Amino acid sequence: MTDVAPQGFDLAKLLAERGDERYALHARHLNHQLPRMLHTIGFDKVYERAEGAYFWDAEGNDYLDMLAGFGVMGLGRHHPVVRRALHDVLDAQLADLTRFDCQPLPGLLAEKLLTHSPHLDRVFFGNSGTEAVETALKFARFATGRPRILYCAHAFHGLTTGSLSVNGEAGFRDGFAPLLPDTAIALGDLDALERELKRGDVAGFVVEPIQGKGVHDAPPGFLRAAQDLLRRHKALLIVDEVQTGLGRTGDFYAYQHEEGVEPDLLCVAKALSGGYVPVGATLGKDWIFKRVYSSMDRVLVHSASFGSNAQAMAAGLAVLTVMEDQEIVANARRSGDLLRERLTALVDRYELLHDVRGRGLMIGIEFGRPSSLKLRSRWTMLQAARKGLFAQMVVVPLLQKHRILTQVSGDHLEVIKLIPPLIVGEAEVERFVAAFTAVMDDAHSGGGLMWDFGRTLVKQAVANR
Repeated sequence: MTDVAPQGFDLAKLLAERGDERYALHARHLNHQLPRMLHTIGFDKVYERAEGAYFWDAEGNDYLDMLAGFGVMGLGRHHPVVRRALHDVLDAQLADLTRFDCQPLPGLLAEKLLTHSPHLDRVFFGNSGTEAVETALKFARFATGRPRILYCAHAFHGLTTGSLSVNGEAGFRDGFAPLLPDTAIALGDLDALERELKRGDVAGFVVEPIQGKGVHDAPPGFLRAAQDLLRRHKALLIVDEVQTGLGRTGDFYAYQHEEGVEPDLLCVAKALSGGYVPVGATLGKDWIFKRVYSSMDRVLVHSASFGSNAQAMAAGLAVLTVMEDQEIVANARRSGDLLRERLTALVDRYELLHDVRGRGLMIGIEFGRPSSLKLRSRWTMLQAARKGLFAQMVVVPLLQKHRILTQVSGDHLEVIKLIPPLIVGEAEVERFVAAFTAVMDDAHSGGGLMWDFGRTLVKQAVANR
């Protein structure tokens, strides 16, 4: 079949003609609060292009990305190997998604993914992190014949109904009841875990090795001890590595920081996509998959219409190949250690800076109540209006003055989370530390535009009550 020019559709022309309407279109047809929020905090930028760890605006100014699309852009934007793989798979014109054949790409990606997960045997491919979690919840319930899942307070596992049932943040759950009858425990609370397991109805325990909300690491030894308790009570360990997996924390998986941990089910997504095609994967032990798919009558008992599509599989294979060839995990460990070390050295210098924590390139910067009277009164004003405003005051000048994109780590948290592309190096570390130091100097000077913006945020917070 020869290439044919598109009839009636010209993407470049459409974007040239209507690209300037982006915020109006969102306000009119999509989530109307998104453009409102972006305008309020001054994040209503127009980025013209992106590559690696950077964006550029129409004037040619570069912006350092320390957010990576919430972790999706593990290899940065538009990695040439991933782009080439997608061009190749489109040009191949495969007979994809017939639903009644076995294409090679899903098997090849599963094989490659399992080489990094030697104690796991099989893979189910869906389209997102929340789908990967939903799959794990269903498989755990069916394999054990038990109804209840345990999860951690402040956990985030997705926003579809099943994964929302194991979401530890009330703000996401409010108004969406009834949810599944699952039970929260505190991260690290082995006594609570054992108490719930003794009831005999627990299918599994789902846990993030490092919680994305606030960047809280599981206490040393907790995952291994939890695993031992779960096995004693014939329940499953489900590890959610949707954000922490594929090198983010300086090991391929975050649970690998603790010796002897071998999940029964493992959820990955985000970075596996290469930033192009949505993909999620649930890895599990052979006996679990064989119990779920126990006969030919049950061959489609759990499936996804777009799961295992050729584009997603090609992107995933390209991502894993790049990670191996370019030693991406080692770079994440090296750059993360340097960034955390440089930031930790600032804790004693700034009274508003209370903690720096995390692993690899997943770092939390926490702010807290200052000791000096002048700063304390301003801090109290912000806290009275809405907890989390100071962290937002830091995020905004990082973008506006220093062209660095970051995020507050969760609603009502005074924590900034850094999850940059795993390809960043010393130059990006130095740029961020220099900018962050300048913002902290401004905050501690007691005046200037930063505190003026703080007053704006206070007015907005009060108006939204």
